[in-house]
Amino acid sequence: MAFPRPRPARPELPRQRVQTLQCGQGAVRAARFNADGNYCLTCGSDKTLKLWNPHKGTALRTYQGHGYEVLDAAGSSDNSQICSGGADKSVALWDVTTGQVVRKYRGHAGKVNCVQFNEEGTVIVSGSIDSTVRCWDCRSRRPDPIQVLDEAKDGISSVKLSAHEILTGSVDGRVRRYDLRTGQLCSDYIGSPITSVCFTKDGQCVLAASLDSTLRLLDKDTGELLGEYTGHCSTTYRLDCVLNEQDTHVGCASEDGHVYFWDLVEGSLALSLPVGQGVVQSLAFHPRLPCLLAATQGQVTLWREDTFQPD
Repeated sequence: MAFPRPRPARPELPRQRVQTLQCGQGAVRAARFNADGNYCLTCGSDKTLKLWNPHKGTALRTYQGHGYEVLDAAGSSDNSQICSGGADKSVALWDVTTGQVVRKYRGHAGKVNCVQFNEEGTVIVSGSIDSTVRCWDCRSRRPDPIQVLDEAKDGISSVKLSAHEILTGSVDGRVRRYDLRTGQLCSDYIGSPITSVCFTKDGQCVLAASLDSTLRLLDKDTGELLGEYTGHCSTTYRLDCVLNEQDTHVGCASEDGHVYFWDLVEGSLALSLPVGQGVVQSLAFHPRLPCLLAATQGQVTLWREDTFQPD
């Protein structure tokens, strides 16, 4: 007779501060893990981009080339390239090793709030305050985008990509999902300006944060509202929302210096993490571990689960 499998352990949430990175970049506008979670990028109001090993607390490289604040960045899946967007209206493609700008894409009419690579690292998708999403081919010399998505009626605050979809959140209060295989656009009206969107790991649902201090979980195909999460404060700033590595909890930055996590199914508040005095500007959750990056003012803190033992 076969023994029943043990129940999977209850997922742990990051509660223990294990590293503090004093970034020296002015205000940190965004902190992002790379594809495998071993490194992270920080975007500064001093026009620089920095690459770190956040687990050891070491700065590895500084990238300079933007003419104004850097607002978002992402690493390619093979870690050879970085893309970034800034308040200088440009999207930059960087070589990680040399630290040089490989290409600069100028086509947006306003600051670039968010950037993402596709899975192959061949296309950069950028969202701007000019209400458009633009797709740039990294391999060609073309200065113009290969596609422009201009359905939004106000600025694009957040962009995420899956294998065949582009997910966008806009200040016009809509979450839009472009299916690149069928050429279809699905739009869900939230009503309050969207600050951040993300897919669940299983690709079935979409999480959206908005300026009415509410997180919403939507069924991707039907648009049905599956959950609402409240308790944090989000009325003014563009704050990130995240899912933990097992999709069991949703999290959001808050203007009161905390990060809040809720049970995805029950909707109950599971954790209120005191990060700092000011607004928590940016969040990133590790792809495989209960590990969180939180940026507030000029520093980034790394959080791990209670049972974690630093080396």
